[in-house]
Amino acid sequence: MSVVSMTEAALTIELTAAEKVAGLRGDVTIPLTAITAVEVVPDALAAGRGLRAPGLAVPGLRKIGTWRTWDGAEFVVAGRGQAGVRLTLTGHRLASVLLGDDDAESLAERIRAAR
Repeated sequence: MSVVSMTEAALTIELTAAEKVAGLRGDVTIPLTAITAVEVVPDALAAGRGLRAPGLAVPGLRKIGTWRTWDGAEFVVAGRGQAGVRLTLTGHRLASVLLGDDDAESLAERIRAAR
């Protein structure tokens, strides 16, 4: 399961080796100034939107990778039964990030406090 860490300037999503292979990408670092909105979603797996390219989707079980939407690319790491946190970004190559987390409310509050 990925780990979210923050410094004074950036948020980093540290992926496991398996997530890096499945998502076809490395860790994701986002400047805190690029985060324009933090939203908690009740079902992260269902909240992933767009067309997968590249990444892994196991229906009803797991999504890892990049989903293309009309708004831009959304990076998704979510599993079954997890609530999630969607970060809307500006000035970044990703338009948004969707992170599944067992304690999404707490993660969202940590991110809001850091901004």
